[in-house]
Amino acid sequence: MYMSSINGQAICNACGSTQAKPVFTKFDFDLVECAQCGLAYIANPPTPDDLAASYQSDADYHTELHDPATPQFARMTRVAAKHLEVVRRWTQPGRLLDAGCSTGLFLDQARTAGYDVEGVEFSRASADFARGHFGLSVTDGDIHAVTAAPESYDTVTMFDVIEHVPDPMRDLAEIHRLLKPGGTFVVSTPNIDGIFPRLSLKLAKALDYWPHPEPPHHLYQFSVKTLSAMLAKAGFETGPVHHINIDLAYSFGTLSTLARMPKRAAYALAFAPVAKIGPWFGSGDWFYMAARKR
Repeated sequence: MYMSSINGQAICNACGSTQAKPVFTKFDFDLVECAQCGLAYIANPPTPDDLAASYQSDADYHTELHDPATPQFARMTRVAAKHLEVVRRWTQPGRLLDAGCSTGLFLDQARTAGYDVEGVEFSRASADFARGHFGLSVTDGDIHAVTAAPESYDTVTMFDVIEHVPDPMRDLAEIHRLLKPGGTFVVSTPNIDGIFPRLSLKLAKALDYWPHPEPPHHLYQFSVKTLSAMLAKAGFETGPVHHINIDLAYSFGTLSTLARMPKRAAYALAFAPVAKIGPWFGSGDWFYMAARKR
């Protein structure tokens, strides 16, 4: 199933409503908010073929992560360690599936920590790297390509993936099917309701600039409220939430980049402190959430 519509109007994946209000247009993609449940989504997403092509190596998708010598590889290794820290806080070692495992950085660390790990990855080049470099068991495709029997996994993880998928409710239903009773789903995603996204949106239209949404790759923008509601609908009991901020260099640019772009430097000076303190108030621009299969 792909993102649905009725008479050209997009249907909210969470509640089925066709009533939505505009939020922001970026790269000609219209981000809207469901008038009924508040889920934010791209109302005019790319076609399935265009979306699939954008995740392959010939589109330069995550190619820096295929070279251990790159700064991006080192950065994502640190991010993987952050993922593992959260997962170990909320789960015990057991059979673990990472949906959208990329090049396997998290799975490699989780394996060292005692988890029995497997992955599934949409990018063929990234899946090949995970198998070749780390010797991991990785299936090509999305969560629906996993052939394990129902109730096979103690833990399923999905880091910064759910905002990319065309049909999150369908993916959540499949994750619920794959988890053992009482099993844990750990998910991370950007938070549209964080202090930085909310405050910066007030200036976004005037500046024609809002770094938070990233279409066409990000098809949805979740909040704790909207994701919790979808998880409950899929048969989960939501658990703890951990707020953090996205790396400031990712959101605003490196110091060398900002030095060449005075307007962007001024924007960073105004909003980087806001992004940094967001987690202190339970309102970071990125969050982890755990959910237990009922």
